[in-house]
Amino acid sequence: MGAFAILTVCTGNVCRSPLGEQLLRLGLESLPVVVASAGTGALVNEGMPEQSLRIARRLGITTPDTHRARQITADMVREADLVLAMARQHRREIVELVPRASRYTFTIREFARIAEGVPGETIDELVRDEPDVEERMRLAVEEIGFSRGSVPPAAFADDDDVIDPYRRSDDVFELSAQHLAPAVTTTVALLRRAAEAGRA
Repeated sequence: MGAFAILTVCTGNVCRSPLGEQLLRLGLESLPVVVASAGTGALVNEGMPEQSLRIARRLGITTPDTHRARQITADMVREADLVLAMARQHRREIVELVPRASRYTFTIREFARIAEGVPGETIDELVRDEPDVEERMRLAVEEIGFSRGSVPPAAFADDDDVIDPYRRSDDVFELSAQHLAPAVTTTVALLRRAAEAGRA
C-alpha cells in the first residue's frame, strides 16, 4: 500500500496544521511515513505567520517558510492512514466529507490522550507478527480507534482541541504550540513503538 500517510488539518492551514505536519515529519523522518496538511477553509498559497515560523524554528524545523496552505479534498482524506485534526469541528467536517474516515480521524490531542491509555505491551503484541513496517503503524491506529470508547474522555471537551492562534497575540501562539507539541511527541512515540516493535 506504500508509505504510511498522515494528514493534519486545521482551518486556514497556516498555523496549527502546518506546525503539526512539520513536527510529525521531523519526529518520524527515519520511517516510511509521508506527512501533509490542509485546511477546511484554507488561505490557499499563504505561508505561516511570523509567530508560527519563530516557534517552528525554535522546535527544530529548519525551513518552515516553505509551507503553502492548501484546501482539503476528499481524495486527501481517502489516501491518508491517519488524519489528525486540530479541533473537534475539523474532525466533524472531515467525517462529513468522507464518512468512512471516522475510523482513522481524531483530533491530535484526542489521539495522544487515547494512546497514553493503551499499554505499550498491547501495541507490541498487536504488531509482533506483522513484518511490514507501514502495516504495523496502521494496526496501531486501528487499536487507538478501537480504544476510543474504553479510555476515559477528556476532563473538558475543549481539552481535545488545539487553540487557534490566528491573528491573536504571541501568548496565544505559544499556548497553541503548548497544546500541540506534547500531542505530537506522544503520537510519534506510539507510531515509532509500532514500527520498531520486535527489532533486535
